[in-house]
Amino acid sequence: MDTQSGTPATRAVGLRALGAPAAVAAGAVVATAVLHFRDPHQPGSYGFCPVYALTGWWCPACGGLRAVHDLTNLDLGAAVAGNVLIVPFIAVMVFAWIGWARHRWQGRRDRVFVVGPRVTVGVLIVLAAFTVTRNTSWGSWLAPV
Repeated sequence: MDTQSGTPATRAVGLRALGAPAAVAAGAVVATAVLHFRDPHQPGSYGFCPVYALTGWWCPACGGLRAVHDLTNLDLGAAVAGNVLIVPFIAVMVFAWIGWARHRWQGRRDRVFVVGPRVTVGVLIVLAAFTVTRNTSWGSWLAPV
């Protein structure tokens, strides 16, 4: 399918192909709006982290809701203090979404990103090191604020 021609039929196919990326974007916008208007800094506002409740350890995602809330208030410093990994994670997810939407618009169904085993192992090692470090006394500066 030639999506570069710009014919009305081609544009309709391109717009229809954007249904899934648009739905994901809408869900992300709604979730972000909820986090903006319902402050997760208030104790118990979103329940509890099951990992922390069961083990007493901060998981790699602990502080993530507070970090996203702080990002919606354009407070990058507070977001990084909440969870230093959330900011680059969100950036990667935005770029992945843009690539996905671009591929769908062009009528391509191939994968946007292919994550090999080395990248997967690397990410798991970073998450494990981050979790262990933020739960030790010398890495307590990484614990959620």
